[in-house]
This record gives sequence, C-alpha cells and structure tokens, in this order.
Amino acid sequence: MSTKSEKECEGDTVILGAGIIGLATAYYLSRSGGTRPESIHVIDSSAELFQCASGFAGGFLAKDWFAPSSASLGALSFRLHQELANAHDGRKTWGYAPSTGVSLSSIEDSESAVGGSGEDWLADGTSRAQATKSEKSLGARGPVWLKVKEGLEVISQEDTVAQIDPLRFCQWLLARCLEKGVQLHYPARAISVSRDAENQLNGVRISQSGTETECMYRAPLDWHMLIGTVPCTRLVITSGAWSPRVFSTLFPKSTTRIPISSLAGHSLLVRNHHHSPENADTEVCHALFATDDVGFSPELFSRVGGELYLAGLNSTTIPLPEQSSDVKVKPDAIEKMKKCAAGMIAAVDGKDMEVLREALCFRPVTASGRPLVCRIPDAKLGGGLKTLKSGDGGVFLAAGHGAWGICQAPATGLVMAELIEGRPTSANISAMVLPS
Repeated sequence: MSTKSEKECEGDTVILGAGIIGLATAYYLSRSGGTRPESIHVIDSSAELFQCASGFAGGFLAKDWFAPSSASLGALSFRLHQELANAHDGRKTWGYAPSTGVSLSSIEDSESAVGGSGEDWLADGTSRAQATKSEKSLGARGPVWLKVKEGLEVISQEDTVAQIDPLRFCQWLLARCLEKGVQLHYPARAISVSRDAENQLNGVRISQSGTETECMYRAPLDWHMLIGTVPCTRLVITSGAWSPRVFSTLFPKSTTRIPISSLAGHSLLVRNHHHSPENADTEVCHALFATDDVGFSPELFSRVGGELYLAGLNSTTIPLPEQSSDVKVKPDAIEKMKKCAAGMIAAVDGKDMEVLREALCFRPVTASGRPLVCRIPDAKLGGGLKTLKSGDGGVFLAAGHGAWGICQAPATGLVMAELIEGRPTSANISAMVLPS
C-alpha cells in the first residue's frame, strides 16, 4: 500500500458532499486536464450514500422550464445530460429517455396550472406545470397507466424534457470518478479547517464517529488508511440542505448566513404493471403534473423498465435530521400518497399495487428559487481566514437547487470545475452568488 505525503497533497481539492452535485463537480474536475484526479477528495458523512434527494428524487429533466436567472444553467445541463447518455448508453445504464410533459387540471384550476416564474411553485405547493405553457389538449388520450385522462394537456415541446433514474446516474458518476483516481472518504465528517502561519486555508480535519483518527478512505481497490487532516487549498461545499450547517461548523467566526432551507418531500416508487418487457427499447416516458385535488399537487413520472414515481407531498415542518441516514418516512404521509397512487394509476386485473420504495428526502431551497453556485469571498469566511488566488484556492458553494438538482447537476458540476480552476464558466451564473 502506498499513500501520498502531506507535501504531495498540497493544493488538493476537498468536496464536501457525495450527492449528485458533488459527484458531478468531481467528474468534470477530474477530466479538465488542469487538476490531478487523485488530488480530489470527496467527503460524505453518511454510512450509505445516496439516501436523500440524489437517490430518491424523480429524475425529471427539462431544457427550458426555468426563470431567466437560471435559464443558461438549465439549458446547458439538459444538453450535457443528452451528451452523457449518448456517449455512455444512458438509456440502459441509468434509464435516460426522452419524455413528454403532461398537465392534468380540473376545470376550475386550468388557468392557474400554467404561467408563473418557475421559481415559486415548489414552496407554494402548486404544480410544476406553472413553469411552462400548455401546447395542446390530449383529449381522452394519454399515458396507458393513467386512470383519469380528461383534462390532459401536453406542456412540453418536442425534445425538451427527459427522464433518468437519479440513483443509477449517481452510481455511474461515482464509479467514473473512482476509476479516474478521485478519493472518496465516508462515513467522514468535516469538523474544522486548518490554516498555516499566514492564516491561509491549508486543510480540512475530518472525523468518523467523533474520532479524528478513525476516518476511512475508500478507493476502487479494497484498501484503506487512517486519516485526520486532508490538506487542501480549494474547498467546495455541495452538501445540499445540510450546506448551512457545514459552513457554520467550518467557519464558526463568520457572520455570513447561507440562505438555504430544507423542504421535506415524500415519494413512492411503484411497479408499472402496464409495462411490457419486450417493448423496453421503445417504451415511452411521461411526466405528469396534476393540480391540487388531493391536498397536494401530485407529480407522476414513468421510467424506463416499468417503474412509476409519485411525489409532490412536501412539508416545511419536518425538521432536517443530523444526516441523511437518519431520515424516517412519516406513515401518515405514505398512506396519503398510496391513496393518491391508487386513484391515479389504472389497475391491471389480478395485480395489486406493488410499492417498490417509500422515501423521504430534503431538498435545499432558497427564497428566490435560484441555486447558489459561487465562490465565497474570503471576507465572508470570518476570523481573517484567507485563501489562495483564483485557480489555486478558495471556498466554493453549490447548493440550493430545490427540485432541479438532478436536472441541473451536470452543468453545475462543469461550471464549478471551471470556477475552481479559475476559468470562464460555460453558463451564466452571475445571479447565483451569496447576497451582499
């Protein structure tokens, strides 16, 4: 077994959070040609990865459902999703497929189901269909698995929405990062930053179960080493809803507030009994957005392989747990979702509804609806802490994507890699900075 010396680790990049945003950042950074892959460290506090939004989200992708402030990021990310799928057999590997967006509205709600900024629907508990405009009525036609087909409208233009399984996509990203030599530490918690004699960031201390010397290093090969401090000059916070806690832990003297809160959302994954395995290569996916007739605005996504994903039951009152592995579903919420599924999904004779997974995840949301994708100025770190100039050092933040984290992950990862290396960004992220 060989390990790197501390001197060799100088200038390393530490990414805090092994969800889809952190992994996309590591993926593009490790392929930029400007950063040694083995100098990239991804750290996550969970004993099992992808136990929150990165593993349990719906996986709906859109090209142009965004407000002007994030339109550039959204369009770039949709293109990157397509390119990755085309290059790596995404349909087979992580269920990538073009989809059709459909709105299901009652007569009295038909006007409120469209229009809007695309930023406020999630917090308001209304339909995501507000983010676009209706194209045409489907009449009595629609997805074969949908029980009620009256009031259906197509709300997506051709080739502007798609579908993936986020869990399998994250697993693919992680495997590619590890193959490149990116180092993964978990379960490990960042507990403080270290600084040199000139008060400059030079490392992150990590611990496991409160013991600084018991952190595990995981690599493609099955070997490990004990570690306490990971030397680094570039620190990236991609911890989703936990990002404010991570920042305040590492920079306790800072008066800066990271304006991200958590929004809890339950989901069901059920078997699509209408799916025919022999037609898997030509299976058509739909993304259905319904207005509030059942106490929430249901979203139903059909996936390649015979799965239906139901979400839309959100709550601001469920507290964010210490870490994602501590999340427990609320039985009453799950029962409400099961009743909704039974009312919306057409039954198949002789087959009861088969629930494949019940889940609760916490989305990181901002009041503006815009994610934060930026370098944090040294003046906001507190304690007079300094970082190296652009390209060599800095503290960065990528979080607050709300329900668009899966959709916008590739572009966020790419522009974060560009920010970290001090290069011009491929999308306009000028509005995604911390408030003054």
